[in-house]
Amino acid sequence: MNDHALRLLLQDPRLAELAAYPFDFDVERAGYGHVEPVRLASGGPLRIIAGDAGGGTYFVCEDGSVLYADSEGSAGIVGASVDEALEIMIGLEDAEDHDEDDEDTEDGGGLGLERARTELRAALGFVERPRAELEALLDAALARTEPDFLLLNAEEGRAYDLIGPPPPPLWEPVLAAGRADLAALRTPDRAVWDAVAEAPVRRRLALRAAQFDRAEGDLALLRHLLRHEARSSMRDELRLAAVLVGHYGRAEDLPLLDEVRRTDFDTACGLSELPGPAADPAELRRWARETDALLFGADPADEPLYTWTDLAVDQGLTNLARCALIRRFDAIELDQGLLRQDGDPTRLDTAELSSLVDDFERIGEPGQALRVQRLHTALQEAACDRVSARLTQARLEREAGLLPSADRTLAALRGTLAEPGDDSLGFWRGTSLGRYIAEEHFELALALADAGSGEEARAVVGAAEAIRGELAEFPARGVRELAERAAGRVRGLS
Repeated sequence: MNDHALRLLLQDPRLAELAAYPFDFDVERAGYGHVEPVRLASGGPLRIIAGDAGGGTYFVCEDGSVLYADSEGSAGIVGASVDEALEIMIGLEDAEDHDEDDEDTEDGGGLGLERARTELRAALGFVERPRAELEALLDAALARTEPDFLLLNAEEGRAYDLIGPPPPPLWEPVLAAGRADLAALRTPDRAVWDAVAEAPVRRRLALRAAQFDRAEGDLALLRHLLRHEARSSMRDELRLAAVLVGHYGRAEDLPLLDEVRRTDFDTACGLSELPGPAADPAELRRWARETDALLFGADPADEPLYTWTDLAVDQGLTNLARCALIRRFDAIELDQGLLRQDGDPTRLDTAELSSLVDDFERIGEPGQALRVQRLHTALQEAACDRVSARLTQARLEREAGLLPSADRTLAALRGTLAEPGDDSLGFWRGTSLGRYIAEEHFELALALADAGSGEEARAVVGAAEAIRGELAEFPARGVRELAERAAGRVRGLS
């Protein structure tokens, strides 16, 4: 790690004083901590090395990069190393930020800006560089902030704003490999066809690239990708492949498309409106145009975010997906807060929140999943939906070790069962919902017992048994083993 300059500042009070003023890099403030608990979204370590007079904090990341976070909720990488960050700060400090008489002031250890710059550069071993070169270094550093160095409020999970320009849209890095494969597919090398077609993720990305870069001579390679994509379960890229082939309106493709449709039940349902093998080719072309206009398009920016987050995760670009999903929920949460302040009765479509919960769990972000689920729960109106949402919330709280919170959530769930306020819960005793409710109570009882909370565990087992007693025979039988285990565990507590 290139931190030679930092070691000199820590060893020499005179240099530390110069760095603190006029360059506002104060190593003594490292002991103050940041204004709030923070963490990297990627889970990487952070070490505070300095602060500034405005309450901002300098952190060193695992690879040596320096992350600066101000006190107002913005952050960004300001150097690839401590030495580089200091060199940039010293070189770019502007005389306009200082009083004109600083040049003649030496009290308090201060010097004129240029004299201080010259002295500190020499002491730290920095050569003088052109301002444009330092600005380019800073721009390059800031551009690396996302996805690996996105800073979050550790308690609330919200992302810090970026210092500097936003990153490129998610689809650009996600689609890059697909564009490269599409270009290779258009060369005479047919070995590439099988290499791409037989790799599911590469195949899907190539199809997405073809969606936005359509060429008249692509029909043969699209047929090849379609045949291979049909081997997978029905998903958007299979429909896309059929649409791209259908746009050509060739009669010889109708049997191929019919064969694809008959792959399995899900595919038959997903492509149910595809013209049959004896249809007019014009009908195929019309179906392709209409489906394309409804579901696809020619601009990657118009695709749903989740097209790109799913493909990012499938490529192993999990940090990219994580950043995009967190920022999406931050925006939803902000909008909901503004609507509440304005008294706007508009309610959010909670289907997106359910998808976000699933996506966060998929990438191993239970804290963010719980954050979304709590908003999802708060927005439910029908009793059945409230119970289902609280059931998921309680599970996430339990899995996060927030056992008292899970206990309160299940208590609220039982309150809804007792007084639903509508008729949407009339079926719960005879279905899987009733079984899941009982199971979650017993799971929480086990977790409470393991945590040494015997009294609370016994209370939850009692509530769980009462629920199990209300269930119809089939769902009640399904939960018997878990109930016996929880009861035995609670009996074993002193």
